[in-house]
Amino acid sequence: MASANVLGPELVDSEQSSGRADSSERSAFWWYLARKIITALISLLVVLVIGFVLFTIMPQNPVESIARASGKPMDAAQLAALRKSLGLDEPIWQRFGIYVWHSITLHLGYSYGYNQSVASLVLPRIGPTLLLTGLSTLISIVLGLWLGSKAGWRPGRWLDRIASGTSLVFWSVPTFWLGIILLIVLGTGVGPIPTLFPSGGMTTPGFNGGPVGTVLDVAWHLALPCVTLVLVVFAQYVTIMRSSLIDELGNPYLLTARAKGLRDDDVLRKHALPNALLPTVTVIFLQIGGLISGAITVETVFSWPGLGLLTYNALKIPDLELLQGTFVMFSASIIAMNLVADLLYRVIDPRVRAQ
Repeated sequence: MASANVLGPELVDSEQSSGRADSSERSAFWWYLARKIITALISLLVVLVIGFVLFTIMPQNPVESIARASGKPMDAAQLAALRKSLGLDEPIWQRFGIYVWHSITLHLGYSYGYNQSVASLVLPRIGPTLLLTGLSTLISIVLGLWLGSKAGWRPGRWLDRIASGTSLVFWSVPTFWLGIILLIVLGTGVGPIPTLFPSGGMTTPGFNGGPVGTVLDVAWHLALPCVTLVLVVFAQYVTIMRSSLIDELGNPYLLTARAKGLRDDDVLRKHALPNALLPTVTVIFLQIGGLISGAITVETVFSWPGLGLLTYNALKIPDLELLQGTFVMFSASIIAMNLVADLLYRVIDPRVRAQ
């Protein structure tokens, strides 16, 4: 009993210390999350200011641009009514406030090129863009990290030389050029090569093969644009992962792990890869955010009905309201991915949790 009485206060103190540590860690996390959210909101506000300047203030006469996009002649009274309906007679601070509110509530204006609201144009095209970019990103991450880790773990071997050389070639190739080459060779057929894939679109017009047939038809149309994005994007992951892993090879903790008798595969998987992944994670999430906007060229080449093709068509008109809406969507996606990367960094890197 005496022994229990002596150890009792020590156990209580230990539990109290552990509770204080957990409380302190939770408090640090919420403070970290609040700072990152505030930073993201400030970035979004800066984006809205840039969008307002680019598409509302800088165009010398947006009314004339809209009139040309409508394809119908307008007299002075109609132009004046259009100017008033757009709120161009209001003070600039009031116009900016309305613009910010409309952006937050996804009331992105009215497209005079398509004669419908921007939101009704943008929202249905988010799905095809996410399908294309999401699948290509997943394949690129898995393929790039696997090849990069294998190449960096044994630098100078035949796999490293092949993976590094191929990655540098595809990384330097313009995306639209690679897409056009694949379209010509596999989408239209060259010489003895038959036409293997559709040349554009998301589905075959008039095709009705049920749910399974529809999925297969979409996958058939998705193949070429997805391969184009994968070939360009995975090369970046291979190069960065390889470089990060090579930097880790000389660290003492790997020598210690080998001295304990761990196999090479275990040393790579349990020790080297977690540390080498840290810089790669940032690149992955930055690439995911930028990939949606980078899909403009691929969607245009393959006529994929997503946000990229919509933006390209808006540039041809030019449809300022529609361009402003897609600009906000693209920028918001990049900011959101940066926020996710910051939060994930705190999970995988103890040094960030210690800040």
